[in-house]
Amino acid sequence: MADIRIRQLFEGSGMAIDADVADVEVGGVAYRSDRVSPGDAFFCVPGFVHDGHEFGAEAAARGAVALVCQRRVADVGDIPQVVVENTRIALAHASAIFYGDPSHEMAVVGITGTNGKTTTTYLVDSIARAAGHTTGILGTVEIRMADDRIATSRTTPESTDLQRMLAEMREVGVDTVSMEVSSHAIDLHRVTSVRFAVAAFTNLSQDHFDYHHTIEEYFSVKRRLFTEFEVGERVINIDDVLGAGMALEFGDALTVGRDPEAAIRAVDEKLSSRGARFILLTPVGEVGVELPLAAKYNVENALVAAGCGLALGLPLDAIAEGLSSAPQVPGRLERIDAGQPFEVFVDYAHTPDSLDKAVDAVRSIISGSVIVVFGCGGDRDPDKRPMMGHVAAQTADHIVVTSDNPRSEDPVGIILQIEDGIRSVGGSYEIEVDRRKAIALALAQASPGDAVLIAGKGHEDYQVFADRTIHFDDREVASEELQAKC
Repeated sequence: MADIRIRQLFEGSGMAIDADVADVEVGGVAYRSDRVSPGDAFFCVPGFVHDGHEFGAEAAARGAVALVCQRRVADVGDIPQVVVENTRIALAHASAIFYGDPSHEMAVVGITGTNGKTTTTYLVDSIARAAGHTTGILGTVEIRMADDRIATSRTTPESTDLQRMLAEMREVGVDTVSMEVSSHAIDLHRVTSVRFAVAAFTNLSQDHFDYHHTIEEYFSVKRRLFTEFEVGERVINIDDVLGAGMALEFGDALTVGRDPEAAIRAVDEKLSSRGARFILLTPVGEVGVELPLAAKYNVENALVAAGCGLALGLPLDAIAEGLSSAPQVPGRLERIDAGQPFEVFVDYAHTPDSLDKAVDAVRSIISGSVIVVFGCGGDRDPDKRPMMGHVAAQTADHIVVTSDNPRSEDPVGIILQIEDGIRSVGGSYEIEVDRRKAIALALAQASPGDAVLIAGKGHEDYQVFADRTIHFDDREVASEELQAKC
């Protein structure tokens, strides 16, 4: 990118820039001192562990030509400093300007909610591709620019990384982007200054209470996607009670769901372990869909995706084709088949609601018992651990409780909290801390007609401990154990 002056980065932001700083030229924007290049403006962003203000001197030493900060930074020499109220907002605004506001030159579909975001982004992508568009994906599993795939470490990138990626997508001809919008991304201003052609809501249930504390606070952040951003069209699942209330607030929203009042509905549903067949009813007609994704809740995700397609003005036949040719979403009720006489699924379900729905989905397509393997992550929302155990005990026939990503916590301590929830119901369970052994134990107990659901990590290919991170992919492990068993 060509050099740009500080004052240009803040045009339209309402932030005051001192005259002696306004004409400083910058060649880039950065928020990590170890990634500063000579000529960059460094934004001192306060984080959960480190405060960017502590790294101003390092940024200056690496060649930063200006600091954007919430308070003046000492010991940085005569480097110009721009003091703003919120450096996260400033970073988002400046990044959009620096990269030429790419979201204004493509159709960005932002999908928020607790469950279903990842699958819905893939379904929207498949629909847009069926309509002949060049697409991009930004989400938990991957970032994709046309046909190039990039691994990702968080659901929604930081604002400057997001704007850079959108600009790169624009350069390779992407015209439609489907992206997951997490509550953290909204609250931490990662998506501030993004224009959304469509904003969609899937559902809401308990998650991230280590950050949001209450369901009311959690929902209020999700709702901000529909109230504080430049949004073209809104798509809302009204089968969710909070979604139904939000749809009343936004009378022009395109509603989806099984509710008879929904503008887009599915009827004549037929579920199997291979997918779902249904008739899609819309304001512009009806069409048959053969969705190659199992589970009732994937029909709900398909309805949200269909709503997004209609909101984008895509033809109904392309929507049906896109849904019917959708790919298997990594780690989302992903079937593992090694020729065994029972079903095995790997799913990302890591909240009480998503685990409940995943077990229910599996039970609806098998004739035997459901065996669930799961744990809970460390350093995250401890209140949901007994709730997860409670749900598992209510829904599964047998449970193998194991370790997830314990991080800095003792995995046994986490398991004991899960066990409290199981005991409150009295379900059948056993404990195996080693995740590979737990998976092998569950597979060894499965009989013809049964199903093993390995929940919690989905597409993740690692396991995080206090002192190390190891390669661990539930899908690979399940396949290896099945091959050894068969």
